[in-house]
Amino acid sequence: MGVEVLGLWLPNPAVRFIRPPFLHLSPPTRASLVTPASLSSPPPTIQIVGGKSTPSWQGSGNDVCGGGGEETDWYDFETDLYHWTKPLRPVQWYPGHIAKTEKELKEQLKLMDVVIEVRDARIPLSTTHPQMDVWLGNRKRILVLNREDMISKADRNAWATYFARQGIKVVFSNGQLGMGTMKLSRFAKSLAASVNVKRREKGLLPRPVRAGIVGYPNVGKSSLINRLLKRRMCPAAPRPGVTRELRWVRFGNDLELLDSPGIIPMRISDQSAAIKLAICDDIGERSYDVTDVAAILVQILTKLPTVGAKALNNRYKMDADDFCGKIFVQKLSVHLFNGDTHQAAFRILSDFRKGKFGWAALERPPR
Repeated sequence: MGVEVLGLWLPNPAVRFIRPPFLHLSPPTRASLVTPASLSSPPPTIQIVGGKSTPSWQGSGNDVCGGGGEETDWYDFETDLYHWTKPLRPVQWYPGHIAKTEKELKEQLKLMDVVIEVRDARIPLSTTHPQMDVWLGNRKRILVLNREDMISKADRNAWATYFARQGIKVVFSNGQLGMGTMKLSRFAKSLAASVNVKRREKGLLPRPVRAGIVGYPNVGKSSLINRLLKRRMCPAAPRPGVTRELRWVRFGNDLELLDSPGIIPMRISDQSAAIKLAICDDIGERSYDVTDVAAILVQILTKLPTVGAKALNNRYKMDADDFCGKIFVQKLSVHLFNGDTHQAAFRILSDFRKGKFGWAALERPPR
C-alpha cells in the first residue's frame, strides 16, 4: 500500500494489511537478488520468504527510521524501492565501446586460467552481469568485493557468511589503499597451480598464470591491478568508462593480469538495480536524472537504521521528516543552493559516496 507524491511512491504508515509469504522476487523482476549456489552451477530454485503483517519499518506516522531496530526487512526494502522507481524514466547506459569489448572479452576468456570478478561491496547483487556464469562456464573464479571500507562490519560479516555457505572464494578489498591485494594474488596462483602441473606432465615448460579481471564499470578493477603491481600501469579514475580496451599486464614472473573495460547489459531490466548503480556512481551520469536518484537515496537513507533521518538532519541542518525525498531535495536547494535542485541533488549523492552519512551497504544477502 502506498501513495504517490511528486512522482515518488511512498509507504503509507496509516494503512495496515495482512499479506501472504512472497516469492523472493520483487515484482516483476527481482531474480538478480538470488545469486547462483556456485559460480558455475545453474541458479537454485526460488526461495520462499515469509511475509509480515506490515513492513518492518512501518511504525507510527512519525517513525521514518523503520522502527529504529538493527534488523531491517530487506525484502520489504526492495519492494518499496521497486515502487519508488516505477514511475521514473528508465535508467539505461550502454556506451559504444562496451559491445566491442564484450565480443573481445569472450575470446580472451578462452585463454584465462582463473577469472577475478570484481563487484561493488555496497551492492554486490546489482554489480554482477546476468550472463557472467554463462560466459565463464566451469572456469575457476574468485569473487572480489571492492570498497570494503565503504560498508559496515555487520555488512561485511553478512556477505562473508552468505558466500561461504555458497562455497565461493571471496576477497574483500580496498583498491585505493591496496587492502586485500596480496590475498587475491595468492588465491589466483593457488587456484591455477594445476595448470603448470599438467604442462610438466606433458613435458612443457611452466608459464605465468593468466587471470582476467572482469566486472561492471567503476567497481575498481584498474585500481586493484595498479595496487597489485605497485605502480600505475592501468588508467583509473573515480568515474565509469575510463578503461576502454583490453590490456594484459605482468605481475612478477608467475602471474599475468587482463584489465578489461566494465561490462554492463545492453538493457537493464531491473530498474531497482539501475538506481543503485546510479547512487554508487557505477553507471554514467548522463543515463539518469540526478534529482530523481538523489530523492530516492534520501528515502533509502531514512529507512536504514544505521543512518536514518537524523544523519540527514545533522548534515544539512534541516528537517528530513517528510517521507518524500523530492521535497527534501527541493528544501535543500532553497536552503543552500539558491533554488538549484540539480546542485542540491548532486551534493546529496556526493556526500553519500564520500561516506558523510556513515558507511552502509544498500543490499544484504537474500534469505
